[in-house]
Amino acid sequence: MDLSDAVAVVTGASSGLGTHFANSLIGRGAVVYGLARSSDKLNALQNDFGDAFRPLPCDVRDEEQVADAFETVREESDRIDVLLNNAGLGQFGPVDDLPVEDWDVQMETNLRGVFLCTREVVPTMRSQNEDSGFGGHIVNIASIAGLLGNPNLTAYNASKFGVRGFSESLMKEVRDDGIRVTCIYPGSTETNFFDVAGVDMTDNPLQPEDLAATVVHVLESPANHLISELVVRPLRPRG
Repeated sequence: MDLSDAVAVVTGASSGLGTHFANSLIGRGAVVYGLARSSDKLNALQNDFGDAFRPLPCDVRDEEQVADAFETVREESDRIDVLLNNAGLGQFGPVDDLPVEDWDVQMETNLRGVFLCTREVVPTMRSQNEDSGFGGHIVNIASIAGLLGNPNLTAYNASKFGVRGFSESLMKEVRDDGIRVTCIYPGSTETNFFDVAGVDMTDNPLQPEDLAATVVHVLESPANHLISELVVRPLRPRG
């Protein structure tokens, strides 16, 4: 895909990987609608990135907010070329000590949010395919934790395994509509994720700008080229 003048939606855009994804897409000429709950952080990013970044305050767990956000995108841009489902969080701990609230917020953000946002773009991308022969590209950011179970990560693992299953099913469902679906499984990446989760990060993690460059590479792949899954790990995690 040529990202020049493409319209992209990035969830979880106000911090961490989402900010780097938005910056990299804008650098390739795309217009990026950034979704996140914090309007202050989104507005600050618009000051940094300029008019190519369009802030849209939205909680991806909320069906009505998601519908309103994507309606705004369609009204303003009349198309959606890229959906980058990035919003996510982790709350770790022993299963018998894990509050139900921590389980629910991970399922609702990491999995329900992916479903709600994807449901909004698929009809638009199908229509685009009918017009031009290419519908668009959906990229879901999962985690190595979507491939391997770990102690004290029951809820997070379950949510990311869910993203994997959702992505594989979706890929098979919409590929004939000219819609590409890619699920990316990053290893440890240097963001605030581990601070929020309250656990230590590996000594030599992936850099977020490098992962963003990988996402751009996937999006810019040839038209009849489907990278359905991609695992990205640090080569030397202990330095």
